[in-house]
Amino acid sequence: MIHTSPSRPPDADAVAGGPGPSVTQLQATVAEAFSKRFGQPARWFVAAPGRVNLIGEHTDYNDGFVLPMAIERYVVMAAALRAEVPPAPPTARFYSAEFDEMTEFGLEQGSRPSASTSWSNYVQGVVAGFAAEAIVPPSFDAAVLSTVPVGGGLSSSAALEVATATLLEAVTGHQLPANRKALLCQKAEHEYAGVPCGIMDQFSSVFGRENALMLLDCRSQEMEYVPLASEEVTVLITNSNVSHQLDDGAYAQRRAQCHTAAAALRVGSLREATLQQLNAQRSQLEEHCYRRARHVIAEIARTTQAAAAIAAQDWKTTGQLMYESHASLRDDFEVSCPELDILVELAQEIGVEGGVYGSRMTGGGFGGCTVSLTRTADVEDIRQALLARYEARTGIRPHGFASRPARGAFVMQP
Repeated sequence: MIHTSPSRPPDADAVAGGPGPSVTQLQATVAEAFSKRFGQPARWFVAAPGRVNLIGEHTDYNDGFVLPMAIERYVVMAAALRAEVPPAPPTARFYSAEFDEMTEFGLEQGSRPSASTSWSNYVQGVVAGFAAEAIVPPSFDAAVLSTVPVGGGLSSSAALEVATATLLEAVTGHQLPANRKALLCQKAEHEYAGVPCGIMDQFSSVFGRENALMLLDCRSQEMEYVPLASEEVTVLITNSNVSHQLDDGAYAQRRAQCHTAAAALRVGSLREATLQQLNAQRSQLEEHCYRRARHVIAEIARTTQAAAAIAAQDWKTTGQLMYESHASLRDDFEVSCPELDILVELAQEIGVEGGVYGSRMTGGGFGGCTVSLTRTADVEDIRQALLARYEARTGIRPHGFASRPARGAFVMQP
């Protein structure tokens, strides 16, 4: 996940209520930033979305199921070949309009990540992946703009990676198979950010579809689109504004504990285990490993149940499964935090009568966002109530926005 200093400009989710700037508006903004910085018009424009996971947390690296959707928050890039005589070997210059920072690195072999956590590491990791595939563009310049909230569990890093990959495809004219593109971006996160993430984030940004969730089998990499086209419900994302950090060891520790539990159960992954097996072997497991496994096994089942409930437009069942998921993440997987718990409690207090069917933390945890399934007619009232009550309880000013399932990464017309 990308991290920033407190001086970073406010995230786009500060925009009240709706989906925020359209990709057309973002394209115009990044085009202006590019021309000001590099003194020529951009030739290529790409966009890649963040994602929110409705249910199925910490199941992806356990070969389970997840149920994400791409959101109407994007990383957009503008690029053109280098205007002046390009260097040899070729290099790329990436300018972040948000941070007013420039980075430059080689394209033939890529460069190693910097010691400090930086947005440029994610870009460099993808470039290195393309170089390893012998896909090397000529020297070019690019400007980057993002409206995906940073540190909120909405995959700002995956959106940046997938946008970079989509840009490299456009510049070189070499399009990777979609699965391979997502896996290359996942590898970049592993090697250049030190986060051993599963495949959900990158697959969501690549394969997102309007008005549909994606039931992704993380073992087979097969997916089934689950329609969420009903105007009756809306997904509400509330940012606690407690920033998480997945490269500090806690995420990797949870992953290792899951693998330890799977080995003790003599299964290839927790996807293959049952609660009966787990309980039978409880005395052989350290308590943390037992509870991590209990969450994963139950969460995999909840995810497929939720997909079926959404397909049947059974919103109450879906909501109950979301609450159960949050309790499990809080108590068994221990990746929630007091602020996320408060947001979920406030959503439960509003309840179905007030238009909230269910709510849970989303993303890797330790801060970030909650996702709530709400009645569309009440979503703005719910948003305002959650923001006001949360700030009153915590002293922290949150942000919230509603989103429809959005389109995955694409090249925009100049």
